[in-house]
Amino acid sequence: MIKPCCLALGVTLGIVFPASAASLLVDLVDGQGQPLANAVLTLRGAPGAAPGESIMDQRDKQFAPSVLAVRSGTSVKFPNSDNIRHQVYSFSPAKRFELRLYQGTPSEPVLFDKPGVVVLGCNIHDWMLGYVYVTDDPWFAVSDEQGRLKIDGLPAGSYQASLWHPQSPNMLPVAAGELQVVEPSLQQRFTLQLSGPVQAVPAAPAPSSFGDAFKKATREVQP
Repeated sequence: MIKPCCLALGVTLGIVFPASAASLLVDLVDGQGQPLANAVLTLRGAPGAAPGESIMDQRDKQFAPSVLAVRSGTSVKFPNSDNIRHQVYSFSPAKRFELRLYQGTPSEPVLFDKPGVVVLGCNIHDWMLGYVYVTDDPWFAVSDEQGRLKIDGLPAGSYQASLWHPQSPNMLPVAAGELQVVEPSLQQRFTLQLSGPVQAVPAAPAPSSFGDAFKKATREVQP
């Protein structure tokens, strides 16, 4: 389910461009105009690459990255780069799994075959909190610390855009309008209203972090 748009957006992009691939540069900001990290932009339109493999690491007792976006059907490896053991799990409807206490890299990756938000926790370190955002849309990217992202190789055409962030209202994706790709290089700015101030990744034990996030993700999310 995609919520009605609550963005400062209502534009259609477009310029003439030979039928080849384009690059989309995006700046994402919150309701106060501040750069928004860990936001996911997805585009539904022309076919993209088939699902493959991705990685969600564990470093310094944190998930790295804290937000990982993947296409439905992607297998994700969960290496543990710390010198201590972790036990990764999720009870989210989109994917329930558990990787029992381990170091190194489990031999089998986890298949994320259903769209939705998967909240990750660690049974040993309660403050560890991560997200896998699984989408059926073939084009997607996650914003960096400056609120920027780039999607390369977009064929010319029309795309339906959506945005998501761990602090999106009710943890649901937000419809972001139509995007017309008709030139080799495009730039766009999106504003995403959050449910509260941006929260930093916990650096110290906060036992309620996973529980609070899990409660928000108990419903089905269809990116």
